[in-house]
Amino acid sequence: MKATTSILLLAGAALIGTALWLYTPDASRASLEASYAKPPSIFVTVDGVRLHVRDTGPRDAPALIMLHGFGSSLHTWEPWAEALSPQYRVIRFDLPGFGLTGADPTNDYSDTRATRILADLMDALHVARGTIIGNSLGGKIAWQFAAAYPDRVARLVLISPDGYESPGFEYGKKAEVPAVIRVLPYLLKSFLVRMNLLPAYADPKHLTDAVVTRYRDMMIAPGVRRAMISRMEQVELQPPEPTLQRIRAPTLLLWGEKDGMIPFTNAQDYLKAIPGAKLVAYPDLGHVPFEEAPAEALPPLRAFLQDNK
Repeated sequence: MKATTSILLLAGAALIGTALWLYTPDASRASLEASYAKPPSIFVTVDGVRLHVRDTGPRDAPALIMLHGFGSSLHTWEPWAEALSPQYRVIRFDLPGFGLTGADPTNDYSDTRATRILADLMDALHVARGTIIGNSLGGKIAWQFAAAYPDRVARLVLISPDGYESPGFEYGKKAEVPAVIRVLPYLLKSFLVRMNLLPAYADPKHLTDAVVTRYRDMMIAPGVRRAMISRMEQVELQPPEPTLQRIRAPTLLLWGEKDGMIPFTNAQDYLKAIPGAKLVAYPDLGHVPFEEAPAEALPPLRAFLQDNK
């Protein structure tokens, strides 16, 4: 009996110790902003949300507005922003619920609110029209924006966009949030972040420690993890074709054939639905080509932006 009691006590202590080791509280906003919101970062309040924004390049140049994916932040675009800013006005921001923007006070993470915030941010920055570039979740917001605000979209670039149903995200049904995701607000060690990011990369060597640290830091910003769960709970997909068919802007699809997040085969669905859309595939890249191999992935975008047809 004493031996059994001792074993139980040791097991309990080990369990408590493991839980304490895994526990990951939110980081302080001040420390994160000191590290990740240095110039040219600014904060712009739009529709009650304090958006973390970077706006670089000539103010009179054509505007490119970049929308990141789920769990990411504006920093994902930095290599492309640096390369494009001499010629274009490059705007990127942390979407509500992510990064240093943080939670939306309304707790409304619907696509309708996302597109309205984008339109109102453009107004706040005095941008009447621009090229919208979106990846994954940002791609879904981008194509919805292009359908809802056609006069404000000069061109549309979708990089492995979200929007079609998949297991756990079926049309007309609220998404099921797994129990393992619901513990996200309490534990988020770097190895867990790496495990979740690996499917986005064709070559794991491009997922550096610095990239993992940045993703983790943005996810432990105050309120972000709970906002991510709220967003997932609010997802209710509808067949996208009726919306995609309303898009009139010239559209380019960029997709890594080794995408482990959203299957490359989905590209054909977008090509069928969006009038005149074109596809450039990256045979050796994954879900975030602009992050995995920015210099290699950029030429098709440059060519599209410079095409006068």
